[in-house]
Amino acid sequence: MAYVALDTDVASNLIKGRLPGKVLAQLAPYSPCVTFVTLGELTEWIITRSWGRRSVEAVEQFLMTVPVVGYNDEIARTWGRLSAATRLAGRPRPVNDMWNAACCVQQGLPLATLNAKDYEDFIDHGLVILGAG
Repeated sequence: MAYVALDTDVASNLIKGRLPGKVLAQLAPYSPCVTFVTLGELTEWIITRSWGRRSVEAVEQFLMTVPVVGYNDEIARTWGRLSAATRLAGRPRPVNDMWNAACCVQQGLPLATLNAKDYEDFIDHGLVILGAG
């Protein structure tokens, strides 16, 4: 089975049952995974957005069912190349977006996001984007 990495917005909406049908249809052929960045951002959102017990339990239940793409040296080097390319182009991107993109590019995973514009700079580096813009 092929995997798709879920950006934090997609993971959150999937957990809440609020993901648009168009995006769900694009995800149907894949098994979901998340990057270490999404794991961290979901953890942050639970705390800073004061999610209730049911929401926290739903997130924890979801995270027990999906693999997490972790850090390795090649992902770090890919991040460095992406960061350098966007800086040299005069379009530095948010650090977490670059980490998500680096994980996906290095692992050959498409990224499902509701914020495609945040990742467009990485398409030329091999990032495949699914979801709504």
